[in-house]
Amino acid sequence: MVPQTAEFRADTVWNARVDLAAALRWASRLGFGEGVCNHFSVMPPGGGGHCLINPFGRHWAEMRPGDLLLLDDGGAVIDGSGEVEATAFHIHSRLHRHRPDAVAVLHTHMPHATALTMIDGGRLEPSHQSALRFYGVIAYDDHYNGLALDAGEGDRLAAAMGEARILFMANHGVIVTGPSVAEAFDALYYLERACQVHLLALSTGRPLRVIPEDVAKRTRAQFDQDARLYASAHFEALKRMLKAETPDFDDRSAAMESVKAV
Repeated sequence: MVPQTAEFRADTVWNARVDLAAALRWASRLGFGEGVCNHFSVMPPGGGGHCLINPFGRHWAEMRPGDLLLLDDGGAVIDGSGEVEATAFHIHSRLHRHRPDAVAVLHTHMPHATALTMIDGGRLEPSHQSALRFYGVIAYDDHYNGLALDAGEGDRLAAAMGEARILFMANHGVIVTGPSVAEAFDALYYLERACQVHLLALSTGRPLRVIPEDVAKRTRAQFDQDARLYASAHFEALKRMLKAETPDFDDRSAAMESVKAV
């Protein structure tokens, strides 16, 4: 299929490509990926129901902005070369449809958060400051239902998430959403850190010192006040480091040449 170069050239789509590719590369560096599985998606501003997603078979560590696929709401590739993995489409397309506020949808099997999904009744307790970022915004799906190979399973996961920002998927992994790639990635990073120290504390066999509800709510509100500012600063720093190490990472002209060659 010949990519739609008008879509490819749109500034809003290109900027979304750069952000999503950067998020995938950093997630790989942090050990959040698994082989060529797991998937991130974002709806570009003014995208009309379209979303960008990583193609099947390309490792997160080598992802470039031009590698990402632009899909319509039916799953057809309207820009890019490759195919979308089946579970990626069914999870992400349904979440974007049910939750238009979830501009970015990040799904991983990152080890500490995933370990918590394997514990019967596992919950991220409000016992550490970083965990309070997520107080009251996590949903838990306690019923593993196999691979998401149809729209029905995607709809079930979307229903399980409800209005939450994050879904813990029993025996599987997590889905983290956000109004931008930067905010979703920042949440993904701190969620894994919170789960890491939570499991470390549990490993002592000693009771957790749970923070009172009123303090937990107040602290979450404090985090929310500057969440966008801190997430942007974090993500821009990651992109600067990536650009310094790989100067041609976001080279738009090189990406366009690859499109012309298709």
